[in-house]
Amino acid sequence: MTKSTSIEWSPVLTDGGLALLYSTATRPARPALWKDGKANDLAPESFPASYPATLVTPQAILVKATDGMKAPAQLFLPPGYAPGKKYPAAIFLHGGSRRQMLLGFHYSSYYANAYAMNQYLASRGFIVLSLNYRSGIGYGLEFREALDYGATGASEVRDLIGAGQYLKNRADVDGSKIALWGGSYGGYLTAHGLSQTPDLFACGVDIHGVHNWNDEIPTFAPWYDPAKHPDFARKAFESSPEYHVKNWKKPVLMIHGDDDRNVPFNETVRFAEILRKQGIPMEELVLPDEVHGFLLHRSWVKVYTATAAFIERTMGLR
Repeated sequence: MTKSTSIEWSPVLTDGGLALLYSTATRPARPALWKDGKANDLAPESFPASYPATLVTPQAILVKATDGMKAPAQLFLPPGYAPGKKYPAAIFLHGGSRRQMLLGFHYSSYYANAYAMNQYLASRGFIVLSLNYRSGIGYGLEFREALDYGATGASEVRDLIGAGQYLKNRADVDGSKIALWGGSYGGYLTAHGLSQTPDLFACGVDIHGVHNWNDEIPTFAPWYDPAKHPDFARKAFESSPEYHVKNWKKPVLMIHGDDDRNVPFNETVRFAEILRKQGIPMEELVLPDEVHGFLLHRSWVKVYTATAAFIERTMGLR
């Protein structure tokens, strides 16, 4: 039925038509009735008159990983983009890893917020690449169940490095100003990028990221004891950012709610201590009583304000 460029979900059949939620590249979710081949907003007067008119429509691209695999991504060009200019860039890494970012505001509130943040960075003059790395959903079984991903080899890092190289080789990107940011699994990949390729990325924002799989796995598999599975535990550690941390050079902002039930708060506490001992420029933002998917609107605003400010300040842009 739906053949437009919008994203539709949660359909309910009613006497007046098909009720649903929908979003587009430039407008977040709102309720509508699907009738006569289009979405008719149910409460158009509720949409704020002050909503920005400068949001951009991202482009679907493919990025070549270092092992030759192709990873889908969305590319945001700044409003008023000028081909002859060099822009700073940022790579966004979603969590999960069983997730998929889209060419519009997401059906999940967590990722609708992340999409808005990518739009904000674009509005600040960044070229933004939102990477759908291997082990995510939406691209078939072989992609989702990619060989050696996660704790069995971190093969998805190859997609991230390929994305960084793609941006660095673009004529419109300042290769010395490429930032990483992401939460949860995205924080894990941000830490991997900064530790495995310390000269490729300028800085990163690691939001409630995983840094040692052997600390994280028991959260979802209480039976797991690294001491009882030494071979797997060794591979899991070698697949963790902590294994590569001695290579780390660039500044990082670490953000975490101290009541996180998905990624233990001590993942950030321990890793911050390691980075401090190495003399790495690092900052922390701790949200008291906050959980993994921040509960309060002011927490999201605080986290994203700090993220943008850190990236711009670290790169000397503001």
